[in-house]
Amino acid sequence: MQKYRRRNTPAFTVLAYFTFFAGVSMFCIGLYNADNLQLNEKGYYIAVMILVAVGAILTQKVTRDNAEDDEIIAEQERRMSKAE
Repeated sequence: MQKYRRRNTPAFTVLAYFTFFAGVSMFCIGLYNADNLQLNEKGYYIAVMILVAVGAILTQKVTRDNAEDDEIIAEQERRMSKAE
């Protein structure tokens, strides 16, 4: 029986969480420093909001995939232990 391998490497998982938290922190720093917004600052906020959205989607995908992989690997290990 072929051993199932994980879809996401640990580096990809760390990158997903880092992207989300970096976007949120950049957005909070920008809001803290914002007195009145100019046009270029509005573009900055739009870019950071997109980064936060991508980070949130990526983090959700990685978390779901890792949970599914854990279930699949546990099921394979149960089957292999019964076969022995």
